Amino acid sequence: MRLTPLDIQQKQFPMRFRGFDVDEVYSFLELMREELEELLRENASLKEQLGRADEQISEYKKMETTLRETLITTQQMVEDYKSNARKEAELIMKEAELKADSIIKEAQEKVVKIHEDIVDLKGIRRHFKEEIRRLIESHLKMLEFDKEREGEDSGEI
Repeated sequence: MRLTPLDIQQKQFPMRFRGFDVDEVYSFLELMREELEELLRENASLKEQLGRADEQISEYKKMETTLRETLITTQQMVEDYKSNARKEAELIMKEAELKADSIIKEAQEKVVKIHEDIVDLKGIRRHFKEEIRRLIESHLKMLEFDKEREGEDSGEI
């Protein structure tokens, strides 16, 4: 039986010839003592459990703080990696564009050079043709001249 403050307040001790029944008073006091001891043990146990729970909560709060700091650090590292990767990608793209521009410029210069070579070769060809034509015409004239001479020489005899 659990005692409540109301039980204690309402407890009536019967009156006997010489006052209260001593056995009943001692019995009640013994019951009160046992209840009080049980309450004290329970209170001590609960305080111990509360202390352990407080220690665990403190430990969990430390872990939570550490995890938050780790998460923040990790997020910052990820952002830094992303930023660096973006910068590196931009640098690679710029280098590739510069290299492509250089290759295109070089190719255009080669095209211009080849075109100039073609024009020069056409000029050389035209000049060579003209020289050959002059040479042929010169030889034809010499042949005609020789023919005329031979005709003159054969007419004198």
